[in-house]
Amino acid sequence: MTTRRVLWQLVLVELLVMGATSGLAVALASSAPPLPTTYAPDASPAFILSGYELPPELTPARWLTEWRFDWLWVAVALFGAASYILGVAKVRRRGDSWSWFRAVNWMIGLLVLTYITSGPPSVYGRILFSAHMVDHMALTMVAPLFLVLGSPVTLALRALPSRGEGSRGDGSRGLREWLLVFVHSKFSQVVTHPLFAAANFAGSIVLFYFSDAFGWAMREHVGHELMNLHFLLTGYIFVLTMIGTDPLPRRAPYPMRLLLLLATMGFHAFFGVSIMGGTGLLAADYFGNLGRTWGPSALLDQQTGGAVAWGIGEVPTLLVAIGVAVMWSRSDERETKRTDRAADRNNDADLNAYNDMFARLADRDAKLIDRDSKQPESKTNLEGR
Repeated sequence: MTTRRVLWQLVLVELLVMGATSGLAVALASSAPPLPTTYAPDASPAFILSGYELPPELTPARWLTEWRFDWLWVAVALFGAASYILGVAKVRRRGDSWSWFRAVNWMIGLLVLTYITSGPPSVYGRILFSAHMVDHMALTMVAPLFLVLGSPVTLALRALPSRGEGSRGDGSRGLREWLLVFVHSKFSQVVTHPLFAAANFAGSIVLFYFSDAFGWAMREHVGHELMNLHFLLTGYIFVLTMIGTDPLPRRAPYPMRLLLLLATMGFHAFFGVSIMGGTGLLAADYFGNLGRTWGPSALLDQQTGGAVAWGIGEVPTLLVAIGVAVMWSRSDERETKRTDRAADRNNDADLNAYNDMFARLADRDAKLIDRDSKQPESKTNLEGR
């Protein structure tokens, strides 16, 4: 019965895919080819390059007031908040508890993500390289820090029904089982490996900014969204391997985590200093042609962006390092308590065995010393005879 049901499901999916493909082919065949983009004669350089007019001059107050909603990321934030709330409610209905600290961090992370992708960092990040670096570093280090502390995978594993519950008692895989498959998959083992996560976190920033990908991401909406997605995931995975509590295929020992954090801090410092001292404009055909009449020159603003990359990148990394140190200390405390409990259960058998071993070694050493001290006397007696 189960095999027949799966077979019919596959047939139905195939029919749906074929129908959708055929409909799309008919629609494309009957539609006119895309026309080249045309602009009004009085279109500004900023509108032609970025798709938006120049915002007003950046002031401290406008770091709060200038918004341009990116509805894709607004939808992501709303979905993430609603799903998390439903998960917490389901866990608590079962009588289990869920840390308010985790829930608050998750919501803060979503608010920070919305501010980064729809607020002033995004608006001015298309005009000023320095604002873009604020946007980038916050997207890579600040939002992931709060999101990781929310432990969404752990919440999902607790809230989703397991295979033995409800309608999933037939041996098929539900969302919880597929989530576990992904967590322990080969792909997850590679991308969450501490060395890969650190290399991706530190190396992708150089590959992106010193290649044509940067200019493409600034000019094209799709490229901009892919840039946001990449750096958000890169930062999330890196922070997850350092201080996350969600399940992972492999976790690095605490000393290795601290070494990786120090290495990434040094790499960010090197990147920021190289931008600060650079005399060539990155994405020059974009930032050099926006027609901006306020603020510093494009090159001076880029050098300021290097200082931003250095400064903002170091502070969250230092906070993560402090988190690793705290987790290391707590792990040692738990290990000490576990050892003490084991000693209480077996009446300090391990400690007694340890002491007995040293007592036997001391007794053996005493016998050897006593034997060696008697050997000269025996030799003297023999010579006298």
